[in-house]
Amino acid sequence: MSAVHHSASTPAYENKLEDALSFIQGGERFLVVSHVQPDGDAISSTLVIGWLLRQLGKEAVLINEGAVPVRLAYLDGAASISIYNEQESLAAYDRIIAVDCADFRRIGRVSDAFAEGAQLLNIDHHPTNDGFGSVNLIRTDAAATAEILYDLIVHAGVAFDREAATGVYTGLLTDTGGFRYANTNPSVMRIASQMLEHGVEGHWIADHLLERMTKSQLLLLQRGLNRLSFSDDNRIAWLYINKADMAETGAVGDDLEGLVNYARNVEGVEVGILFKETDNGDVKVSMRSAGVADVAAIAQAFGGGGHIRAAGCRLDGPIADAMTRLVKSVSEALES
Repeated sequence: MSAVHHSASTPAYENKLEDALSFIQGGERFLVVSHVQPDGDAISSTLVIGWLLRQLGKEAVLINEGAVPVRLAYLDGAASISIYNEQESLAAYDRIIAVDCADFRRIGRVSDAFAEGAQLLNIDHHPTNDGFGSVNLIRTDAAATAEILYDLIVHAGVAFDREAATGVYTGLLTDTGGFRYANTNPSVMRIASQMLEHGVEGHWIADHLLERMTKSQLLLLQRGLNRLSFSDDNRIAWLYINKADMAETGAVGDDLEGLVNYARNVEGVEVGILFKETDNGDVKVSMRSAGVADVAAIAQAFGGGGHIRAAGCRLDGPIADAMTRLVKSVSEALES
C-alpha cells in the first residue's frame, strides 16, 4: 500500500485507512449514501467513493434522499446518483458506505434500504460525528470528506484519473469556500495542485460554482437583503427566506447557496444566519462564524451539527419564533 504523506498522517490514521480498505475488499456490492440536501462535498464524495469501488472491481449503487444540485451536474457520474423513492421496493443492502454524514439521522430515509445487521463504513470529517459506523474513517482536521477519500485512494495504490481528480477538487473547493476558509492549509493546496495536474479545469469550476448566479438566486438575495437584521451589538446578522419567496421567484433549494455569507461578511459580524421556511412549516437554519463562536455546538443543541465555523439545524416554526430562539442562543454563546 502507498503511504499517505501530510500533517495528519499518523500510524493510527494509517490503520483507519487500512480498516476502511479491508471493509471494501471484504464485500462485492455496496450501497453508497450521503446526507440529505447534499452539497458539493457530499456529491463529490459519493461519486469519488463510487469510482474507487469500481477501480477495485466492486459494484456501487449510489442513492440519496435529495437530488443532485443542478450546478453539480458537470461531475462525471452525477446522473448515476438515484433519488430515494419510498414507493419503490429496494433490495436490502448489507454493506453500506456513508460519506460526509455527521450522524446517522443525516442519511435520511435511504436507511430504510439497509438490511438488518448491515455493516457500515462511515467516512467523514465533521467534528460532531458520533462514530456510528461498524468501521469509522473520521478525520476532523480534514477540510472536506473528499480530502479523506484522496488519502484512501493513495493508500489503496490506485492511480487518479481526471474523473476522480475533478471530484476531489470539487469537494475541496466547495468546503473551503473557494480556498478562502481557515481550513485551507498547505495539505489542501498540495492536493488541489495534484488534481490540476490530472486535467481538472479549476478556473471553469470556480467560475461555475462561485461566480455564476441564477436569476432566481439573485431575486432571493434581493428579498433576503431587504430583511437583513442585526443584533444590538452588531455581532449577529441574519436574514430569512419564506415559502412565498421560493414560489414567487421560482427558486429551488440550490438557489439558497451562499446567501448566508452576505450576513456573515458584514464587518464586525461574528455570526451570520440564514433562516429558510420549509414546505412543511419548520425552519432550516444555516450559520457561519468568524471563529469566535462555535456554531457546531449551537447547532448540536438544536439537533443539528457541522463545523466550528459552518453548521446548520432545523427548528420548529413559525419562523419568527425560530429566529428569536436561535439568535438568543447565538448571543449567549458569544457572551460566554
